[in-house]
Amino acid sequence: MDSPIVLVLSTFPDLEAAQHAARVLVADSLAACVNILPGVRSIYAWKGELCSDDEVLVVIKTSGERLAELTEKLVSMHPYELPELVALPVTGGHHPYLEWVIAATARPAEP
Repeated sequence: MDSPIVLVLSTFPDLEAAQHAARVLVADSLAACVNILPGVRSIYAWKGELCSDDEVLVVIKTSGERLAELTEKLVSMHPYELPELVALPVTGGHHPYLEWVIAATARPAEP
């Protein structure tokens, strides 16, 4: 993604799965911060059926540079057959915070 900062939205079936994913993404510097919002009700069509489930929404702050890696990691560890992963470009905000997101998601230096 061309935007320097990206918000990624994803849903999980429970708090434990959301917390695990958040910890892995932040520990691997693929996300600067992950907000976990339990209590989301999702209504959707899946395999020809109307579904309604309680889910946990996560809002992930990352850099556009790390989006592909974050996508690969999140999909690989996600419990859903078809994980939600929607990336939205950030077009503005508090400059020092945005700089922190870039710094927190910088690729580790090669040895």
